[in-house]
Amino acid sequence: MLQLCFLGGGSVSVPPELLTDLSALEARWRGSELEPWLAELPRQLSEGMAESRYGDLPRWREAFSSLPSIEVKAIHLNTDRVGCSGDASATQSRALEEALQGLHPWRKGPFQLFDTHIDTEWHSDWKWQRLLPGLAPLEGRRVLDVGCGSGYHCWRMLGAGAREVIGIDPTPLFVLQFKAVQHFLQQPNIHVLPLAMEHIPRALKAFDTVFSMGVLYHRRSPMDHLLELKDALRPGGQLVLETLVISGSEHTAFVPQGRYARMGNVWFLPSTATLCLWLTKVGFKNCRVVDTNMTSTDEQRSTAWMRFHSLAQFLNPDDPNLTIEGYPAPCRAIITADA
Repeated sequence: MLQLCFLGGGSVSVPPELLTDLSALEARWRGSELEPWLAELPRQLSEGMAESRYGDLPRWREAFSSLPSIEVKAIHLNTDRVGCSGDASATQSRALEEALQGLHPWRKGPFQLFDTHIDTEWHSDWKWQRLLPGLAPLEGRRVLDVGCGSGYHCWRMLGAGAREVIGIDPTPLFVLQFKAVQHFLQQPNIHVLPLAMEHIPRALKAFDTVFSMGVLYHRRSPMDHLLELKDALRPGGQLVLETLVISGSEHTAFVPQGRYARMGNVWFLPSTATLCLWLTKVGFKNCRVVDTNMTSTDEQRSTAWMRFHSLAQFLNPDDPNLTIEGYPAPCRAIITADA
């Protein structure tokens, strides 16, 4: 760890894997709407990657530090498998796969680093294709991706022309997965930080596009989350919201008792009509339902890169239209709205 001074006095230990990110953000955000965030950011990064809170972090850091050096000949951001290509030797390929497997489980992807295909639990490329018809052009935009996981969609946003992409996710493993890909891609203006939405100062109004995908149903207060998202957007900016939904009218919101699809932190599943009503209530405009989709066991499944239980084990074995608890099976909607 390196001691760095930060605004307001004092010093803080910044994680070594995030030092270059902090330096780049400090240089880029000075004089911008995001400058107020810099006062808290070093402390937030330190706490987000604290080994005292995450016992597996030393093991993940060791895996990350063991990544080999391989010459990159081409970078691929606009393909389903984000990544790079080049001539890796058999020894380098083995070392690469071993290091990346040390960052198991890989949930969002897929990625292709040289000859190594990281076949992640989720086909996140399918979600990207579903949201594109409702997405305002990203060229030249500053983008925030809330709950970004390993940063797969952040890479797709950069490939679509965004001038700056900030992903946030409180899980250090996902941050190091992103850094493992960045180890080879070395792209400026893209960062994944070990933070949650509540770490972003309120009323920044600094982002042109904000994505929140797979987050809303984990929030105890969905209205507060929508207000936080609106506070991060500049006036006229676009929200891209993806969440679990249920069939019904604008008066329908399902609150599961206990677990839902074996997830213990699912609070509200609204209908799409209810979700649009919520968005309008907190001040969003032009709510549009872009897509609704029943999650399939082809899109979310166990693989060699995510060896734990997945959707197939979360559904009723006698009726895949129901969860293991007897609730309606997962259906996801993509909705856009303007701040």
